[in-house]
Amino acid sequence: MKTLFEKIIAREIPADVVYEDGLVLAIRDIKPQAPTHVILFPKTVIPRIAEAKNDDQGLLGHLLLKAGEVADKLGLKAGGYRLVINNGPNGGETIPHLHVHILGGRHMAWPPG
Repeated sequence: MKTLFEKIIAREIPADVVYEDGLVLAIRDIKPQAPTHVILFPKTVIPRIAEAKNDDQGLLGHLLLKAGEVADKLGLKAGGYRLVINNGPNGGETIPHLHVHILGGRHMAWPPG
């Protein structure tokens, strides 16, 4: 069964695409938790960060570098932003497809959750 993100990659479900290349896709979150809330995910399914393998190192590096580039493109670099990766149910994961939340446009409190 395809994850929600796989269906978006396949264009079976519409999404507001912010960035795309051969390895990753970034979309606006449909339930934003900040004025800017984008989700960036690899096109290759890695269920969660705890299941990433050594062979995924290049893709994971690309994912994080693109998160920074997307945040900059969205005008978040100067004021700052938060990157969030949830892992497992207690970590807040709801879709078993590794993804990075890019949150910005307001002050982020600490601790989260």
